Amino acid sequence: MNPEKLAKLQAAQSSVRIGGKGTPRRKVKKVHKSAGSDDKKLQSAIKKLNVQQIQQIEEVNMFKNDGTVLHFKAPKVSTSFQANTFIINGLGESKELTELVPGILNQLGSDSLANLRKLAESYQMAQSQQEGVTGTADDDDDVPELVENFEEVAAEESA
Repeated sequence: MNPEKLAKLQAAQSSVRIGGKGTPRRKVKKVHKSAGSDDKKLQSAIKKLNVQQIQQIEEVNMFKNDGTVLHFKAPKVSTSFQANTFIINGLGESKELTELVPGILNQLGSDSLANLRKLAESYQMAQSQQEGVTGTADDDDDVPELVENFEEVAAEESA
């Protein structure tokens, strides 16, 4: 038998063998997911806090310092007043503040309104800078003012 082929087969055999020399071979290694155990640990920790479910919450918005919002639509909200803890369980989406502005104006506090003003000013400045970069094409349409009489200059050059 070819020594290269023999070495290749032995390497393949050692990768599928789980135990020692006399153990059966397993065709596929099973991958155990630990997400279920993490979820069970999390649920047991939540039960220890003695939380109560809060009903009728339609959405939760968490405002970040960089101007984005962590938006939960129809989350499960639980609270433990003794531990001063709120638990928000659901699918969270990171969105820009400008996407949610009309619907969340009543949720904004005084600090958030100041941040909204700053964000609006920075957005306007960014827009004006973009127009300044692309505005050069618009400036070409303007007719420049006539500085000197070209007919006189042409007559002087020809003479």
